[in-house]
Amino acid sequence: MLSFTRGSRSPAAVTGVVAALVAVITLLTAAFTLPADARGNDPAPGPTQPVYSYARAIRQSVWVDTGLSADRKDGKPVRVAADIIRPREPAAAGRRVPVIMDASPYYSCCGRGNENQVKTYDGHGNPVRFPLFYDNYFVPRGYAVVLVDLAGTNRSDGCTDVGGPSDVQSAKAVIDWLNGRARGYSARSGGHPVSATDWADGSVGMIGKSWDGTIANGVAATGVEGLKTIVPISAISSWYDYYFAQGAALYDGGPDQLAGSVESTSAHAHCAAEQQRLRDGAPRNGDWTQAWQQRDYVAAASKVRASVFVVHGLEDLNVRTQNVGPWWDALAAHHVERKIWLSQTGHVDPFDYRRAVWVNTLHQWFDHYLMGVDNGIERASMADVERSPDHWTTDPVWPAPGTASTRISPVASGTPGIGTLALPPALSGAAGTESYTDDPSRSETDWAAAAGQPTPDKVSFLTGTLTRPLRFSGSGTVTLTATASTTSAHLSAVLVDLGPATIRDYEGSGEGIKTLTTRSCWGESGPGDSACFLDTAADTESVGFTVFSRGWADLGHGGAGLHGGPLTPGKPYTITLRLAASDHIVPAGHRLALIVAGTDKGLIVPPDTRPALRLDLAGCFAQLPLVGGPAAWTAATGQGAGQGAGQVAEPAAAPVLRSAPQRSSAA
Repeated sequence: MLSFTRGSRSPAAVTGVVAALVAVITLLTAAFTLPADARGNDPAPGPTQPVYSYARAIRQSVWVDTGLSADRKDGKPVRVAADIIRPREPAAAGRRVPVIMDASPYYSCCGRGNENQVKTYDGHGNPVRFPLFYDNYFVPRGYAVVLVDLAGTNRSDGCTDVGGPSDVQSAKAVIDWLNGRARGYSARSGGHPVSATDWADGSVGMIGKSWDGTIANGVAATGVEGLKTIVPISAISSWYDYYFAQGAALYDGGPDQLAGSVESTSAHAHCAAEQQRLRDGAPRNGDWTQAWQQRDYVAAASKVRASVFVVHGLEDLNVRTQNVGPWWDALAAHHVERKIWLSQTGHVDPFDYRRAVWVNTLHQWFDHYLMGVDNGIERASMADVERSPDHWTTDPVWPAPGTASTRISPVASGTPGIGTLALPPALSGAAGTESYTDDPSRSETDWAAAAGQPTPDKVSFLTGTLTRPLRFSGSGTVTLTATASTTSAHLSAVLVDLGPATIRDYEGSGEGIKTLTTRSCWGESGPGDSACFLDTAADTESVGFTVFSRGWADLGHGGAGLHGGPLTPGKPYTITLRLAASDHIVPAGHRLALIVAGTDKGLIVPPDTRPALRLDLAGCFAQLPLVGGPAAWTAATGQGAGQGAGQVAEPAAAPVLRSAPQRSSAA
């Protein structure tokens, strides 16, 4: 978004030989192998095969009525452009095919994928390049691929409303059209009516990264008939949680600025009123408004009929994992079929960090949910988690089996600014108070680097050296009782693994990947649309600590309803910060730190004052998602309930310093 791939494969010569062999095999087997759509409605016995010609595929553009009215005096309806590529052979035989859809605002302004591909057209306006590999790989296997321009972008009418009704309806209307419930036309101005029911079987799978995946979430939350699965990658589930963390602003700009960055030239001319509505509905004070409610898909999770395959980077500091936990938990509560991949990367597509496994898994996923192939993907492990660069583990469910929310108390020690962590109840009189002063020039990187030393800008609570590993899986919270010296205050709470590790460099320019000069091919190429993409590899660094979960809040937004107000200096307030979803193992020999501070530089916007804060530790505690619960804590720390109070923290190992990340909401 909002953005502001594994090692190289074969050399070009070998790739050419392999491609030729594949072509020969395809020709020999095409007459004898029928893909799922040719076998009737029975579940197919094996994976779909590339038996259809990509070169001869039908390419067309259709403009679909959204049912919305343009913000113009002429009152013309809003039509969105859908560029379609589908195999010719099933159409010629009267057979229908399922659709893979990616609805995006980025097809002309910013591009998709690691190479920033945009749509291209020939001199007659017919689509030539379909960004990413979906068309190259899946069309020969009997799928249609439909790329939709959200309202107000590229060749669509209307205005972008950043995850609101117009954005969601842009994609939903195309699903309705594919199922015969909406009207489509051959031209933006009208042309002749076009139907999809003669070639589309009505089954749709939506996919996309960032804003694209966000729209998949939003459309699924409408419960639209025909949407069978979604694959949201680094996607938003609540736009409020993208822009704010419990009242604390995460970005300087608002959704109106984001809309302006993607809208087409024609949209700029008539969308000023919509942008003003975005500004009015999303005030910079962090209050929960009707506009945010419209853009909260978690609240409508009960309507989701589609299966959901969530993919996200645990160190994504653009669309942060605050957007994973609530959505996943809501889907689980409503028994939605689901799967999850969690990588060590930032805002990165899995095609660029686990390419071969990703393509194979996605192929199985779409085959099952769109073609009816009984391949067992829905019974396979639910969760894949990257533990270190390119090393993955699996779990049958997520959060991991045996995870229990475990209450941990911060306790003062004999050193101001440095405390310990213990199972409650803490020893009598040991809770105490701690104080710090907000310093907007300091970040979580600075805090973690000095976790074991007193500094005026933060308070650290640490375990001793762990004798067994501690695994965190899921979402947690930190409850703080704080008194501020001024009328405004922001709070940060971060969990840190103190110990050496080799991780993906998520703060680097590639957010955990580096782009190579070689290419690998995934599907068939055509004139103007290559199936060959630059390879990538893990971009790693050695560190002395890892921040693995974060939470932020404005202290004035601690009440019900997320409506804030000025603080009364000297008055204590209690607020519960939501920690971002995570899955991390703190190894034996490392220590765990909970750090509480003010402004997290580069990740939240400072308050309008610089407060001193006092924590009443008797009113502070964390609820952490520990695999094994309290027993695992005791085994790893040697503490029983109430032990650990009064211990002096060990000095922190000298870490490898990293600069604080600077993120923006630009595409």
